[in-house]
Amino acid sequence: MFQYIDATDVVDAREKILNLIQGNLKNNIIYFDGWNGFGATAVLRSIAQAIPSMKSPPPKLCFGRTIYIDCSRWESKRVMQRKIAEQLKLDRKTMAMFEEQDEEDDFNGVDHGSRDVIRQVSAMIDQTLRESRFMMIFINGSTDEVSLTEFGILEYVGMIIWTFGRRFVTMHEYHSIERLEENLRHTGLFIWTETPILSDSQLNAMFREEANIAARYPFLRDIDLTMIIDCCCYGFFLRRKSHNTIGLEWAAHAPNFWICDGIIQKGDRTREIVNTLDSEINFNGDDSLLGKVFAKMTEHSDSSHLLVEDEAEDDGSVDKYKKRPYRWISVTSKNKMLNDNMQTILATASSIFVSFDKTVSAPRLPNTLFKQCSKLGVLVLSCCAFSFVSPPFLHCNTLRFLGLGNCTHQNNNTSEPEGRDCITKWAFLQSLWVLDLRYTDWGEILSEEKIGLMANITELNIEGARCWQYTGQLLEKMLPYLQRLRIIKPTHKEETTSLDINNSFVGKKQLEILDLSGNSDMKSLPTSLSEASKLQVLVLDGCDGLENVVLHNSLLRSFSFDGYGPASHWTSTGKLPPMSSRPKRPSAVDNKKDVRACKISLEGCTLLEDLFLRGLPNLEELDLSGCAIKVLDFGAMVVDVPRLKRLFLLGCENLRAIKWGSYKKLELICIDTRPRVGCARPLSLCAQQKSFQPQVHAIIADARLARSLWALKSFRPYNALYFNINITSSATCMETIQPEATTDKEKVTGSIDDQRHYDIAARDMYCDIFTKVGNSPTPMQAFPQGPAGQLDRHIEIGDGSRSVQSEVEADPYGSNLASLMTDYTESLHVHDVSTCSNTMPRGDWYSLRWCRVERCPSLHAVFPPDAEDWDGTLETIWVSDLLMARCVWSKGVIYNSDDRFRSLRHLHLRCCPSLRFGLAMGKRPSFRSLETLHIVHCGELRHVFVPGDADEEYQHTSVEFPKLTTIHLHDLPALQQICEAAEMLAPALETIRIRGCWSLRRLPALKGRNEPGKRRPTVEIEKDVWDALEWDAGHHPSLYEAPVHSRYYKRRVLRTTVLR
Repeated sequence: MFQYIDATDVVDAREKILNLIQGNLKNNIIYFDGWNGFGATAVLRSIAQAIPSMKSPPPKLCFGRTIYIDCSRWESKRVMQRKIAEQLKLDRKTMAMFEEQDEEDDFNGVDHGSRDVIRQVSAMIDQTLRESRFMMIFINGSTDEVSLTEFGILEYVGMIIWTFGRRFVTMHEYHSIERLEENLRHTGLFIWTETPILSDSQLNAMFREEANIAARYPFLRDIDLTMIIDCCCYGFFLRRKSHNTIGLEWAAHAPNFWICDGIIQKGDRTREIVNTLDSEINFNGDDSLLGKVFAKMTEHSDSSHLLVEDEAEDDGSVDKYKKRPYRWISVTSKNKMLNDNMQTILATASSIFVSFDKTVSAPRLPNTLFKQCSKLGVLVLSCCAFSFVSPPFLHCNTLRFLGLGNCTHQNNNTSEPEGRDCITKWAFLQSLWVLDLRYTDWGEILSEEKIGLMANITELNIEGARCWQYTGQLLEKMLPYLQRLRIIKPTHKEETTSLDINNSFVGKKQLEILDLSGNSDMKSLPTSLSEASKLQVLVLDGCDGLENVVLHNSLLRSFSFDGYGPASHWTSTGKLPPMSSRPKRPSAVDNKKDVRACKISLEGCTLLEDLFLRGLPNLEELDLSGCAIKVLDFGAMVVDVPRLKRLFLLGCENLRAIKWGSYKKLELICIDTRPRVGCARPLSLCAQQKSFQPQVHAIIADARLARSLWALKSFRPYNALYFNINITSSATCMETIQPEATTDKEKVTGSIDDQRHYDIAARDMYCDIFTKVGNSPTPMQAFPQGPAGQLDRHIEIGDGSRSVQSEVEADPYGSNLASLMTDYTESLHVHDVSTCSNTMPRGDWYSLRWCRVERCPSLHAVFPPDAEDWDGTLETIWVSDLLMARCVWSKGVIYNSDDRFRSLRHLHLRCCPSLRFGLAMGKRPSFRSLETLHIVHCGELRHVFVPGDADEEYQHTSVEFPKLTTIHLHDLPALQQICEAAEMLAPALETIRIRGCWSLRRLPALKGRNEPGKRRPTVEIEKDVWDALEWDAGHHPSLYEAPVHSRYYKRRVLRTTVLR
């Protein structure tokens, strides 16, 4: 539904919209388009201020809440929802969901612009808004209409007024309005008006209302609004000037123009202010309509800008411009000489732009053209001819910005002064802050003598002239305040040695931006670049001759090396060139060039987060160690690097995700995300004669980063993949590459450091414990060292690890740590994890050969229910110091467990005081490979092996252990039987050592050992325990060697009372 209103200003439009709401309006979602798109934001802002301030509002304007959401700078639906939640002042728990979900999306590599609403927050918004009638005013900076229902805002409960507000000034013709209305599916009423009804005064007033950008930025609210309005007007002036003449290349200087013109003068805050305004002040829409509006605004008496074209001089209308002074003047002409009348007009200007048609020979500018310009701060000359010996701006001693594009020299037979006369004549150079030369071959302005006069230069841009080598040697120890330096797209080659430029950056302590794009003959970066300690942006696009790029500038934030060539233009805010300005593909000439770079190292650039590398066919090594990159994207940040083999990301504590894209040729990947840890590079596996591609060495503090590592499985067949992943934040963890894995027999040692406290605690109980059983002189307290040799696909989870439990309990078939562990991991070490009750995923384990779990006080079980040793690959289980664990392998579904524990050779359990049982057996229980059973200090352990579930179908009367040779049981006072409800058959048993197992009633049956000549097992056991054992047919004490008993097997007690 369309509704036209004939409003002439912001207040008038506001009142007419509110009158429509008070009428019999059935539509509660209103779109206001403003005056052909112009002024809508100002009107909605006025409504948002007026509604809450009404003392006695009419009934239909009574709202319990007024919500004003300004998303003119659109980021995502998530950001918009957060603004709504902040307006409603939702509780801390709800607001924390944004941080949590953003962090999740970081690890999932979700682009910021694609982040959706959070359903739980939407529910809270809905619940809050149902409490009373509300009005929502919304500035939509996206390109599409937004359905507010998904944000938790039910349209039928309140009144919603919104508009599109993507740019400072947006205008469109009537036919565009019709197309816009057709695409609004959720909006009931479309209100509009048009600019032709506005006078020049009304347009200027509207422009000033729209220019109130400070409302969006608290730090701008103390800035005089006149300054901001002047910046907006200057921006509109640049937009029209650029459209009519030389394109948009000079528009990137808008922040410099505002400063050099004198509009913004705020000391140290100046650069931050102008960069913020530059990001806001943009113009979009129909060019003819924008032109009409600009022309009408120019007619107003308060107008500060003037555009003069050939037509004005032809009809004599130049004379009318003398009636009042202008601050900003643009003069464009094809080939006409500027006359004396123009000199008078220019006299009061603070910014002047003069441009001739580059397709024809331009007339020479008069030497005195700018002689009367006593306020001139900005001067830009395009396609102009003048004397380089005596330029027309020599007398402009207030000049701050000088821009020359495609200018040429025309001799006027004036000789060049020398010495003190030169200093006097070129004194204006001392006031310059910015010098920009584009395709202007004026070598003398860059002579050592004249550069020496530019003591206050903060920005120097040279495009399409001398190469870096020539200019760089002139910069040594000069321009001490230089902050931005661009020497790009050179057209001249200079033969200089590397010594000429190595000292170019000596003394450049203030340099922040360096752009050397297109210097293809540069073979190395100057060694003095490290002295540019404040360098934040470095652009090397098209620097084909560079072989190694090694930087250590700690403040560097942005780096670009595009082998496709330089961008068409650069940005004003110091950001990297946008993709729209970069080459789409290498040119035919560039395709034949050899971009030599083979190594790029940005190690130590601790603030680097913006990176672009492309078209580097010889790049083999990329080192981003210590950088602040959150998401490394091989589809957007590192592109077309076909030979990249080695990637280093050591000390990258902000790293959240790696998006591999289609790139799968890396051979070595090293990652360490621990904060501020000196990270040693892993040793090569060449000494082991391994041939894995890729090899992955990762120490990650947060387990969620494993979501990115999971994708590496698709690089090669899984058996060609090597990974060593350590999940910890401990600074003591230093990864080393060890020779392959465990040997077939694990070593048993008697006095390793981490067991000394067990030995000390037991001395009084068993002082004769060092007895000989067989040929092994070992103490009863000895416990085998855990498996330490990492296998080819190893994971370690240790102290300070984050998000482990949530990741292992995720979908075991997803792209996450759980899947990486169950599908590919061969060896696993979990230790010192104090907060997790679970560190193992459920599901089928296909590759695990050994696992070691120790010092995890909150763990309930080592393997959770529904975990399965699917192919029977598990060989060693080593468990120690689990205070709360009730079992090692939980009971659960066992219907697919035919091969469970088929390869298990060693079971070692120590110091698990809450352990009730060890392993839940499969449906056809058999431990055909078990050789060693070693359990100590597990006070609650009743059985080692128990049935998998309660289904009688899978209950068995006997379990075979055909290779079991050694049983070592110590301090297990509750142990009743090794196998619950089943006879344990161990025909190969050789050694039994038992201490402190007072409840034990049965030993394994020795099936087949009663044959003559068979060696009997040796036994070490307390006499009381031996005497209490139960025997039956086929199972008799005579099948064992006579047991060796300890003389002391009960704790000593005091014989007398000690009184204190």
